[in-house]
Amino acid sequence: MTSSAPQTVRDAFFDVLRQYDLTTVFANPGSTEISLLANLPADINFTLALHEGSVVGMATGYALARHKAAMVVVHTTAGLGNAVGAIATARVNRAPLVIVVGQQDRRHLATEPFLAGRLRGLCGEYPVWFNEPVTPLDVPAAVARAYHEASTRRGPAIVVVPMDDWLAELPADRVFPAPDVSVVSGEPSATTIAAIVAHLDAAKNPVIISGAGNCTVAGWAALVRLAERTQTPVYQESFAGQAGFPQDHPLFAGFLSAARSVLRTQLANFDTVLAVGAPVFRQYNYEPGLMLTEGTSVVVVTSDSDEALRSAATLSVIGDIPATIAEVADTVKSVAQARTEVPARRAAPPAPTGDEPLRASHVMAVLAELLPANAVVVEETPSSRPDMHDLLPARQPLGFVSAAMGGLGFGLPAAIGLRMGVPDRPTVAILGDGSSMYSIQGLWSARHYQVGALFIILNNGRYAVMDRLAEKSGSAEPAWPPFDEIDFVDLSQSLGVSATRLSDYATMRRTLEEIVPTLATRKEPHVLVIDVEPEQHFAP
Repeated sequence: MTSSAPQTVRDAFFDVLRQYDLTTVFANPGSTEISLLANLPADINFTLALHEGSVVGMATGYALARHKAAMVVVHTTAGLGNAVGAIATARVNRAPLVIVVGQQDRRHLATEPFLAGRLRGLCGEYPVWFNEPVTPLDVPAAVARAYHEASTRRGPAIVVVPMDDWLAELPADRVFPAPDVSVVSGEPSATTIAAIVAHLDAAKNPVIISGAGNCTVAGWAALVRLAERTQTPVYQESFAGQAGFPQDHPLFAGFLSAARSVLRTQLANFDTVLAVGAPVFRQYNYEPGLMLTEGTSVVVVTSDSDEALRSAATLSVIGDIPATIAEVADTVKSVAQARTEVPARRAAPPAPTGDEPLRASHVMAVLAELLPANAVVVEETPSSRPDMHDLLPARQPLGFVSAAMGGLGFGLPAAIGLRMGVPDRPTVAILGDGSSMYSIQGLWSARHYQVGALFIILNNGRYAVMDRLAEKSGSAEPAWPPFDEIDFVDLSQSLGVSATRLSDYATMRRTLEEIVPTLATRKEPHVLVIDVEPEQHFAP
């Protein structure tokens, strides 16, 4: 494509944003971005967060909610450095982001002036694409290509732009080396479908593993049809970023363990494993031995080539997941009766009585009772995650969202971005007290942009997971102290957000009964700090 009229690099950049629906810009600006951001056009929606981790976290939530790339601007070395953890999370959560990083003036970069950044490699291998345009004239096309790279490869793409580039004039006949539209054809071939179906038809007792790669409405519908037609139980991958199957469905069997010995037991009776948008298999602490009984057939269907090619599989298929699974469901042999018993779901705990303490499980059970099916639920409470899995099922896509990378600081800003992306859906973030401290400043953005999410902080005053892991290793008293002095109510209010603290079941239930019905339409965020007993067990 060629430009039709002379314009500056900055003008052309904004045209790229308009073309690809990137006009909401998540940013924390610095002086190297002032020539871009001063006097923004009226149709560019600048969204400020007070730390780059929150900037990228909000953009990640926004991208996941809309299934489209989101736009980010951060400040040279310090800004990109602050954002690295969140960029890694965006990559593992398959969130397409276009990230423009400011840089010192190109005309004296060779002398390494103040704020000059050595930016290549700062994010390691987490960006799906990294570009430092050779000339200012290459910037608009580089941003357009970043959009295509991010959208196609489902991750963050970075373009570094020196501050003087924005005001350079583009000649009218400048070639624009990026496509207007890029399409990846993912339609499955008849041969591919036949190969998958052959494995399933030959299986005496198959099992399906669903993963975050199947977290769309179409993906859920296709996998439900396949599971029902073949009467096959469905597990969720361990440490998933999203749910790949409705967790209230009768064929939902629960969550795979991240411990190899437990995983072998869970899958011991199955002769064929079909992993749909999921790795084979995500582990946590190392354990020796095979993951599966020898001779088990493993078929992987994914849109992620890395996921496909690192899997110990009999057959890996890279392509459009919903289309592939829908074709398989139409072709595979129908099975009339269940071939294995699906484990019963854990019952909700009764309300505590007497001196019994309030636990995270009580909170999860009440939320499961009160939240509507379309609620967006963000999890970042590691010690309570097993309770959430057992008691608060995802009933629609985005009914469970978490940081697949494992790094803390994602949950709070991601909930803000998710609510901005799907403003008609009630949004709840369930956070640990330690987790919330990584990005607590994100609350300011929620208040300023009228994001009516509910942030529940489960307050046990410590890193409970670390305490339990230390105990497992035979450690005495952990080296890290508790941090129960933090007043999350005061902290939230200092950022402009209303907050309530409570510690008993009756008040917790009554408060949630009042707040939950307002979540679909409310414009003001609220923080609910719930004092809970530290969990004494942790089994990933």
